[in-house]
Amino acid sequence: MGVAGSGKTTIGRRLAAQLGWPYHEADDFHSAANKDKMGRGIPLDDYDRAPWLASIRAAMDDCLADRRSAVFTCSGLKDQYRRVLMDGAPGVTLVYLACDLETSLARVGRRRGHYMKADMVQSQFEALEVPADALTLDTRLPPEKIIAEIRRTLVL
Repeated sequence: MGVAGSGKTTIGRRLAAQLGWPYHEADDFHSAANKDKMGRGIPLDDYDRAPWLASIRAAMDDCLADRRSAVFTCSGLKDQYRRVLMDGAPGVTLVYLACDLETSLARVGRRRGHYMKADMVQSQFEALEVPADALTLDTRLPPEKIIAEIRRTLVL
């Protein structure tokens, strides 16, 4: 989890590839209406996020029911969002990719063809409730070091 530009997709894809697990990007679960709204520079509210979070959780539950390991990435900005995703989900571990505003803005500014633009980044930092119960990693480190730390800590 983490704000836009924290490296969720980069780390998630690489970690999943190393482990041979499926990778699920939360952006793929957004409705067209949510993507359009963000593309117009309008931050999502809790009402917009509720069905999105429910669809991510349903995919997580499918993996859990089938005892399939997977990597899911999601902003998970607020504690209430993380509770939707994690409550009653045994074996799910939260990894928080901590990122400062400057790094996030630079990374998002380099993206092409993504609905999340740099002018939306500040709203993510304003909404962010830093988790107390996560493996927290500094995303200014090289991706290889972040992935190695995740694997070491989670014994993967």
